[in-house]
Amino acid sequence: EGMYMVAPGLEHKYQFTAVLLANNVCGGFCRFCFRKRLFMNDNDEVARDVGPALDYIRNHPQISNVLVTGGDPLLLSTARLRFLLSELRAIDHVRIIRIGSKMPAFNPYRILNDPDLVKTLGEFSTPERRVYLMAHFNHPRELTEPALEVIKQMLTAGIIVCNQTPLLRGVNASPEILGDLLNRLSYVGAAPYYVFQVRPTLGNSYFVLPVEEAYLVFEQAKMLCSGLAKRARLVMSHVTGKIEVVGMDAKHVHFRYHQAADPAENSRFLTYRRNPSAYWFDDYTEAVSESLVASACVSMHG
Repeated sequence: EGMYMVAPGLEHKYQFTAVLLANNVCGGFCRFCFRKRLFMNDNDEVARDVGPALDYIRNHPQISNVLVTGGDPLLLSTARLRFLLSELRAIDHVRIIRIGSKMPAFNPYRILNDPDLVKTLGEFSTPERRVYLMAHFNHPRELTEPALEVIKQMLTAGIIVCNQTPLLRGVNASPEILGDLLNRLSYVGAAPYYVFQVRPTLGNSYFVLPVEEAYLVFEQAKMLCSGLAKRARLVMSHVTGKIEVVGMDAKHVHFRYHQAADPAENSRFLTYRRNPSAYWFDDYTEAVSESLVASACVSMHG
């Protein structure tokens, strides 16, 4: 992530999206977390003074949405959150503000016991400029009654709720569990967004499935779901972009850049020879074909 840091605590990897690391404190310590470094060795990546980050966003009108994350931004004081939201809302080209949080699952009472928190988020979520809560429910058991009440309150306040989860061996890496999670999220209005292939970071190996096994689990889980629950995408957050695993046949596995750091690579379709031992995109070394949607369109209309 460091190569995309453009100001203290601010990443600008994708053309239209900035990521603000607003907090180095989290409500839990997930062993599979890919940002464990933020909580270790006096890490200083988080924005203590958000002034330079806000200036960068103001000066880059292509940034239409900002993801506020960390750590967990809902462990900031509500007053601090109000300040951040008000500053971002004052930037006309920022149309979407996303709040990435594990609190609805780990400690829903942080939200339920502070009515001003939901009120504050709702105040800055308008019909044309929404606030999104990006929840991190990993297992159906986390959808407790207090958690469901959080989702209800957020939706009532006009906040859009989505969910993303890594695919974790021993936690949700079975079609039945993952399918149940996706279905139940869709029932309560928390749209399934991403299912992540676990990143190859220190301490994560126990949880990781090979890419091709993960794809089979994901597709089998979707077979148990209604259409609205099938909206999630299986992706790898690679250094070059979000790479979606879109298909597999007897000899090949197929990928697509769902979002690329280089806009010219967006929607590039990639086919590689299968490698059942591959845990990450870099483990695929035998490329069969690559194509760009733009090139295909030129061919079709040429």
